[in-house]
Amino acid sequence: MKKTITLAIASGKGGTGKTTVAVNLAWTLAGLGRPVQYLDCDVEEPNGHIFLKPVITTSEAVGILVPVVEVGDCTGCRQCSKVCEYHAIAVIEKALIFPELCHGCGGCTLACPSGAIREQERKIGVVETGHRDRVGFAQGRMNVGEPMAPPLIRAVKKKAIAEGVVILDAPPGTSCPVVTTVRDTDYIVLVTEPTPFGLHDLTLAVEMIRKLGLRHGVVINRADSGDQRVRDYCATEGIAVLLELPDDRRVAEAYSRGEMAVQALPEWQAVFSTLWTRLEEALCP
Repeated sequence: MKKTITLAIASGKGGTGKTTVAVNLAWTLAGLGRPVQYLDCDVEEPNGHIFLKPVITTSEAVGILVPVVEVGDCTGCRQCSKVCEYHAIAVIEKALIFPELCHGCGGCTLACPSGAIREQERKIGVVETGHRDRVGFAQGRMNVGEPMAPPLIRAVKKKAIAEGVVILDAPPGTSCPVVTTVRDTDYIVLVTEPTPFGLHDLTLAVEMIRKLGLRHGVVINRADSGDQRVRDYCATEGIAVLLELPDDRRVAEAYSRGEMAVQALPEWQAVFSTLWTRLEEALCP
């Protein structure tokens, strides 16, 4: 098996228990003596720290390069706006930059014939790293109002340890931040619930992951509520159901206190040990 195993914990919608699975699995692996790191890639709303309660040791600003126009040198030729795929530049006599729309590709700088465009860094958030006992920790926190999470997510992923198990807590949904998070991972755990909404968004997530060609399985949270349609879908599509978690009020109460299930209910350590065993089996060649 590889020295580093990268797992993404994802979901087609919010509120399914994605972070619950991610932090409890990380804590269980640490208890089993495995080097493990939790990376919170939900940079718009990181909340894994509420449960892991890490000691933060470093905080680094993250930015992207955006264009700045030297107005006196701008000829209004519109080459910069023509090359910009994201409509971050408009030309009204002179080039006008909308930095919040800029993806930092640098195309406008290359296209400008008069050299009127240079680049400067614009801060979009921070990456914080630390640990909680034997669990390594990193999270991104995006500045309020920033529209683009992927550059900050990539910065978080760069903090991954070189050996051990890296658990990426992905944003919900199937948009660009999720794709950025799950890309190049070894396995994706999709957390869902047995409801019509859960099934609908699970199918979207599976479609996205299959287009990326990534291995995946499902954890059904609150499995003893709802109906059978999620299980039927997984059976039809040949998707492994790795674990079914019961709808346990004690877990909800622990969650409301900012406690992990494996801490509040020691018997749940065996549950997440089982999940890890099944993941190891799925990861074997």
